[in-house]
Amino acid sequence: MVKITPCSLAAAAISLVCSRPALAGPPSLDEVVYGAKVEPGISELETRYGRLTGGPADGEDAFVIEASHGFSTRFYGAALAIVPLDPGGPRKLDAFALEGIAPLGPIKSLGIDTALYVELEKPIHEPANLETKLLLEKKVGRFDSRLNLISEKSLGHAEPIELRYAASADVEVAEDVHVGAEAFGQLGTTRRVTARGDHYLGPSVSTEFPAGHDRKLELRAGYLLAIDRARNEAKGQLRVGLALEFGDHDKD
Repeated sequence: MVKITPCSLAAAAISLVCSRPALAGPPSLDEVVYGAKVEPGISELETRYGRLTGGPADGEDAFVIEASHGFSTRFYGAALAIVPLDPGGPRKLDAFALEGIAPLGPIKSLGIDTALYVELEKPIHEPANLETKLLLEKKVGRFDSRLNLISEKSLGHAEPIELRYAASADVEVAEDVHVGAEAFGQLGTTRRVTARGDHYLGPSVSTEFPAGHDRKLELRAGYLLAIDRARNEAKGQLRVGLALEFGDHDKD
């Protein structure tokens, strides 16, 4: 495997962001924090739901239907559909997307696994969006922490690249029960990097249990509190998810 150092990884991340000349707005209701490892042979059917609470955007929600598969230890691919709802409006398909994750290898000196995420999203009535993420994950015993550094560009507009982050930390408090926290926020654009965007932070919990031979059912829930200026649009966001996994988790 190619040796990856913190310096070379930082250089790759800077090159990745600067090479893709972003989309304004609050954190996506369907966005999740991705890990940097791929489980080969594992297929998953998942639905995720998010709903804004309080403020002018109260009641706005969206859900995602996603099918994914770990094709090898080096590639994960998924297809998904995104359906939003404005209060009082009809529920219609808003966008569909294809995404992939390719592990880059570990930073051995830090014990951090790394991966590259790429998503091509095509809204029904808008130009396509290209999103890339540098995925970082560190797992020590029952503790798992993740950081996603995100860049997004509309392929049909001249706006600069939008920069965001997504992060999580959790601990396994009982067998297959994880409790922790998640954070999502904006970091400005390639024209002006700043932390004075919208930020959300809150608790999360997840659990999984067997659902038949080589199957697992995973349940996730959380609530994100809007921080500072993000409260001008909504006070918080409810997040729930349900996933059914197929495959032998003990198989490499």
